[in-house]
Amino acid sequence: MTARFANKVMIITGAAQGIGRRVAEKAAAEGASLFLIDLADYVQDLAQELTNQGAPALAFQANLETWEGAQTAMQAALEAYGRIDILVNNVGGTIWAKPFEHYEPEQISKEIQRSLFPTLWCCRAVLPQMVKQQQGAIVNVSSVATRGLMRVPYGAAKAGVNGLTVNLAYEYARHGIRVNATAPGGTEAPPRLTPRNQQEQTEEEKLWYQELIDQTLQHSFMHRYGTLDEQAEPILFLASDAANYITGTILPVAGGDLG
Repeated sequence: MTARFANKVMIITGAAQGIGRRVAEKAAAEGASLFLIDLADYVQDLAQELTNQGAPALAFQANLETWEGAQTAMQAALEAYGRIDILVNNVGGTIWAKPFEHYEPEQISKEIQRSLFPTLWCCRAVLPQMVKQQQGAIVNVSSVATRGLMRVPYGAAKAGVNGLTVNLAYEYARHGIRVNATAPGGTEAPPRLTPRNQQEQTEEEKLWYQELIDQTLQHSFMHRYGTLDEQAEPILFLASDAANYITGTILPVAGGDLG
């Protein structure tokens, strides 16, 4: 392995499982000093595992859907390491899957709150330090579901992430800060330790979700889901110095589906 993140402090949100966890494992193997944020307490287990392997890794539990949570987390990372070189915003994910007219108003709000605001707040909270350093890289995890079926509120939230990414890249390039995003497609991952939606699906909801899966596979040229490694590597590339002349880019990682 190379050590492309040696002497780099990397914050990863949503780090306890899925794509976030794989990014953390790979970054640790490449020399990163990690600050891992998640709402769930099992982020502590991941930090301990990586520490046992010799990687500097700290865990922090916070609700990043709030400004207070994001600000407190970024401040804790700064106090722990003295600088912040990379921020990977990975919190988000579809909670419900159904035609838009079946969403309750509070469900729409929850989808936006989950899949837009953690990225928005964390960017706002980290930028003062990166401006002070005149250096930094932010990688947001968006989605190709900005064009898809059965998840209009989630798609709207991720379209917001795309707009945030491009506007921040334009505004902060003068400060040596790069802002990019990946847009994952369907991804194979172990079952979530904490389901996003803990209610049992009705038969109708199962049919709607199957329609989402079918559309995801049909729109991928490769007609398959990606792996966690296939999602983590583009994130790490955009976070690395190898991508120093890339900013304001939304990179689809979906087997040919451009979203």
